[in-house]
Amino acid sequence: MKRNTTIHDIAQALKITSGSVSRALNNYSRISIETRLLVKEKALELNYQRNKIASSLRSGKSNTIGVMIPSAQMNFFGSVVHGIEMEATSKGYNILLYQTEETTLLEKKAINAFMGARVDGILASIAKETTDYKHFEELNSNSKNIPLVLFDRTFADLNVPAVLIDDYKGAYMATEHLIHQGYTKIAHVSGPQQLLNFHRRLLGYKDALKANNIAFDKKLIYAGNLSIQCGIDSLDYFFSLNNKPDAVFATEDFTALGIIKGLKERNINIPRDFGLIGFANEIFGEHISPSLSTVDQQTVEMGKQAVSLLINMINAEKNIPVKKYENIVLNPIMIKRDSTNIQLKKILNKNFNPGIFQSQQKTIDSLMNDS
Repeated sequence: MKRNTTIHDIAQALKITSGSVSRALNNYSRISIETRLLVKEKALELNYQRNKIASSLRSGKSNTIGVMIPSAQMNFFGSVVHGIEMEATSKGYNILLYQTEETTLLEKKAINAFMGARVDGILASIAKETTDYKHFEELNSNSKNIPLVLFDRTFADLNVPAVLIDDYKGAYMATEHLIHQGYTKIAHVSGPQQLLNFHRRLLGYKDALKANNIAFDKKLIYAGNLSIQCGIDSLDYFFSLNNKPDAVFATEDFTALGIIKGLKERNINIPRDFGLIGFANEIFGEHISPSLSTVDQQTVEMGKQAVSLLINMINAEKNIPVKKYENIVLNPIMIKRDSTNIQLKKILNKNFNPGIFQSQQKTIDSLMNDS
């Protein structure tokens, strides 16, 4: 088995000390430029590869950031990771990615894996299952003291800096957009309320109704779990009500996709008979029919800002308190597409036969009553 080249081999080949080789490879200013170039050329010639683990033990830095995401299936998180990787690479850092599959157990395993890899800091988005966040708080303890920045998801009373979208504003904009398009009975499929971003989206929805003189009806709230099936199930609930909604603001796009599926199964036209808007701007939203109106969360920028904040914490003095670092809040961007298109709604209404629709609605109602 071929032995790996060491700095001692380079030193022997150049007839200099191992210490001089080490300092040359680390660009010490006391080593001449000529010697540094000579050492690096010989290292390349001998296929020398630095032992990163040993180097990190000596320097106390691995130049690696641990990144924890709830799900790789969501383009949202893939896009954030893209921003993270771009910014980390530009600043000389590598990333170690771990998917928690929305579970607390895998969150804890991720932290252990990151600790084992001696990462310099951690970026994390909290799993929807998580209600107890002690494993995150412990990262800031004296025994671990690992810088942590959250992105997209956080808890209201967790004292950890985060990079977030203005979820309240985004939800307010989404709900008001439906109102301006002429919908009057707007329902909301919510997310896990222990997570601050979904709680703020519920508040934004409620306040937009209030500001536009529409009474809030708690029956028009469906507690969701961020899935396509949740969207399908929410329609079963909404259409069992006497006061059926004519639009839904879904707390994220996969739920909205399930709602579209359920509406099509009922032969309900979008946007003429039912309006729909999501949140996150998942990549599929532009390509389904009808295309999905949504709220963009500036994912790439979120990733970049999270890395910058984390590296500032990594490079800061150890005695600087975490509370010094304030949350970074990005502005949401409305994406208006066919699922709320008022012009399309007007065109469809011109060719609308109310007799056919009433017949369809009676069929739907009778099916709902029989179930």
